[in-house]
Amino acid sequence: MPSTESAALKAHYRSITDRLAANPEMGLAAMRSIFEELAVQAAEPEDVTYAEVDTEEVRGLWCVPAGAPADKAILYTHGGGFVGNTVHSHRKVAGHLAKAAGVRAFVLDYRLAPEHPFPAQIDDAVAAHQWLHAQGFSGADLAVAGDSAGGNLAISSVLKLRDLGEELPAAIVTVSPWLDMELVGKTLESNADNDALISLGVVTMMSQMYLGSDGSATDGLANPLHADFSGIPPLHITVSEAEALLSDSERLAERAGQAGVDVELRTVPDQQHVFTFMAGRAPEADAAIAAAAAWLRPHLAVN
Repeated sequence: MPSTESAALKAHYRSITDRLAANPEMGLAAMRSIFEELAVQAAEPEDVTYAEVDTEEVRGLWCVPAGAPADKAILYTHGGGFVGNTVHSHRKVAGHLAKAAGVRAFVLDYRLAPEHPFPAQIDDAVAAHQWLHAQGFSGADLAVAGDSAGGNLAISSVLKLRDLGEELPAAIVTVSPWLDMELVGKTLESNADNDALISLGVVTMMSQMYLGSDGSATDGLANPLHADFSGIPPLHITVSEAEALLSDSERLAERAGQAGVDVELRTVPDQQHVFTFMAGRAPEADAAIAAAAAWLRPHLAVN
């Protein structure tokens, strides 16, 4: 059974879907405002400070745990279906992961669809990698992490870097990654009654906005389930067994493993999509972050 604390996220998701259903003509700004409310769920991580970055190359937010080394970092790409959420909705989640891993995290403020459809988000993530390298971070001292659409972006940006022949990060961490732009995952149907947020209607709307008029649902950079994973760094996947996007993670683990990638798939029962939003409040979220961080630390050579 899920903890009482984790049940708060399901209730919040129900509130979101109820409001969307009650107003099918809701504008994009109002929808984004509703999703931004998820920022309240995580507790503020202790001993973590923040610093905004706004340059010609990137915009984002540093999450810096006390005592974190200056030469190792996580590049965190937030979720939100590529159309919503911001660095502010995810800074506490990223801060908890950074603290657990013992390194700083840079939460990227990437462009959103539909104003900026695919591949603008990948271009921004690649630019962030290049900017971090210019700041002195080597690939061996960087990891990427992301949740939901941000999990897709964490993977697809590394695929793009590989195709460009650029230096790759040491590891990839994903939580509830949303990958399947074809929307054919079996758990979209079988877990529909368990998932309070993700439905076929929601991901159909968001995928259409993300792909725009020119994107393809089978492009390996938009939908990494169609990608060649050869040469990709080790991959950690956290997902709930009850969520509608479970099959995305299962197929990701299978495809990456078949390509020789070192993959760890961690499934958790009775939780919601991106249940790490409850960091600092729910034991399941804290355990998942601790497990991902414990996996990540040796890849970044953090004691």
